[in-house]
Amino acid sequence: MEARLDYVTNLAGSKAVKYLMSAGRTLQESTLPQATQELVALRVSQINGCAVCLDMHTKTAAAAGESSVRLHLVAAWREATVFTEAERAALELAEEGTRVADGATGVSDSVWANAAKHYDEDQLTALVFMVSFMNMVNRLNIITQQPATGAFEPGHGH
Repeated sequence: MEARLDYVTNLAGSKAVKYLMSAGRTLQESTLPQATQELVALRVSQINGCAVCLDMHTKTAAAAGESSVRLHLVAAWREATVFTEAERAALELAEEGTRVADGATGVSDSVWANAAKHYDEDQLTALVFMVSFMNMVNRLNIITQQPATGAFEPGHGH
């Protein structure tokens, strides 16, 4: 597979990506736990089928100390017992926030209330932005057929 666009060499694309990655770094610096951020990024990317983001966030999470068991079970988090109640609430919000077209209500009040039990307002804000950011990045990669080469190395940028 060859990418339809190269964001790095395209003037408009590189300019936009610069600002997008700045927003992504801001989210990473939030008080939302890093493990939760990576689990949410993985789940959103699994739902959307974004191989580039799956490669990146799986490796980033592993480099940060996430266990392979938890990484492998993200897709089946409801049946897995390896996630905290807070992580489960974040994953549920991520799923409903990603599948907005699949349901008439978007994110339900019960899912929001459950997430609000585990995260303060700043963390909820970061969680909402993380879900939205990942959906946007997934779509950019999928629309332009960015290939997952497996070459991503944590700590070497996005």
